[in-house]
Amino acid sequence: MSALRAEVDGFVADVGGLVGELSGKGADAHRQEVLVEASNLVGALIDSDGRQTDAELDAYLDTIGPQLEPPLIATAARLREGGMLGGRRTWLHTPSVLFDLLLRADARDGERRSHRYYTTALALAHRTAALDLVPSADEIAAIDRFRSTLLQAMDAARINRPGQPHTGPAPGTPSRPGAPGAPGSSVGPGPAPTATTADSPTAPTVEVELPPARSLDDLLAELDELVGLDKVKAEVRRLTSLLHVQRLREERGLPTIETSKHLVFSGNPGTGKTTVARLLSQIYRSVGVVSKGHLVETDRSKLVAGYVGQTAIKTQETLEASLGGMLLIDEAYALARGGENDFGREAIDTIVKFMEDHRGDLAIVAAGYTEEMGVLIDTNPGLKSRFTRTIHFPDYADDELVTIFLKLGDKHRYHCSDDALAEVRRLVAAEPRTRGFGNARFVRNLFETAVAHQALRVAPLTDPSDEQLTTLVAADIVPVDA
Repeated sequence: MSALRAEVDGFVADVGGLVGELSGKGADAHRQEVLVEASNLVGALIDSDGRQTDAELDAYLDTIGPQLEPPLIATAARLREGGMLGGRRTWLHTPSVLFDLLLRADARDGERRSHRYYTTALALAHRTAALDLVPSADEIAAIDRFRSTLLQAMDAARINRPGQPHTGPAPGTPSRPGAPGAPGSSVGPGPAPTATTADSPTAPTVEVELPPARSLDDLLAELDELVGLDKVKAEVRRLTSLLHVQRLREERGLPTIETSKHLVFSGNPGTGKTTVARLLSQIYRSVGVVSKGHLVETDRSKLVAGYVGQTAIKTQETLEASLGGMLLIDEAYALARGGENDFGREAIDTIVKFMEDHRGDLAIVAAGYTEEMGVLIDTNPGLKSRFTRTIHFPDYADDELVTIFLKLGDKHRYHCSDDALAEVRRLVAAEPRTRGFGNARFVRNLFETAVAHQALRVAPLTDPSDEQLTTLVAADIVPVDA
């Protein structure tokens, strides 16, 4: 049985069973209509980039054609010339009637049938994209668009998304207050471990047992909940789909094109680069491109030594600690400073060699200011050939920074009076957006300053109420350096 046939049959059996339970007629009574649903999804993915290759059309005809009523018997050329799949891509843009049926049933009784549709439909979409040696950018974007279509429909029906707890906040709201890993939160995303470099006084001397791998749905839900970063999140989702598709081909013994796992994260401080790296390290583990999914954070000071021969040793130790996971090099451009005789060049050479020797189980993210990161990548041909994808993290908009402030308050059980919120908005808007603007770090400092002033104001009270202890007023919201 072909890989696509197995995925189509699984979709028909699973979704048909859901519909059969609702109708009381059983899965067989709805097999044909669910098969048409699978046909629409596969056809839409094939049509999404306008190529409709012979491999795609042959798989469609071999897998779905004979099962339709009446059967579809044709050649790939005839199917293409007849334009039968032309325009199918628009099917991905709106929820289908069948998915809407499951949504409305879930809204009535609190079940999660729509989640099962979501999981099996995305599995079928990825399997369809895996028909080609290299899925096109349009196919990957179409999968992401389809996923967004389903999730937005869940939001509209007030059904928590896959990966969200059933008792969590209503879908469609911004990130959970104090959500782990949200910018402005001191908590990293989920239970994934992070590690320091080997020469750190806090570095573990024995390997820490890794927690169970988190589901991809859970990780993507947490990614979606981060404040702002819409383009960043879309890039991460598309990279995830691309890696997932290549993994599917590898598992089936099909030829694959190596997709670099190494990334450049560019942007100002406090824009969520470390938060996204922590999530991405776990996503890589979930899709099977690294074995452990831990994150090691480092910078020049922990890689470069002051004596000949020592830099390679320090860098090698850090890289070895990262095997099976991800190494995040903060302010990575600093490695290229100091001229030809600087030991930073030795660190770069060591990194490039290690990346080549361990390409199958290591991901590296080089992070820093946009212009400087471009200079770094140009300093070494090995870096340029391996860091082929850059994700830019823009500064947060005013409303996003205010949301981060409020989320910090929710996490620590503080809330703003109306005049305090207005003052937060004023100070956020007044902060210059110059190079090095701290973004979420600036907001965190603003919040901590407000809490300190509130404490000074409340401390003299003999018996403050809970309201007084948890409310920030305008007088508490002052510039960070005041």
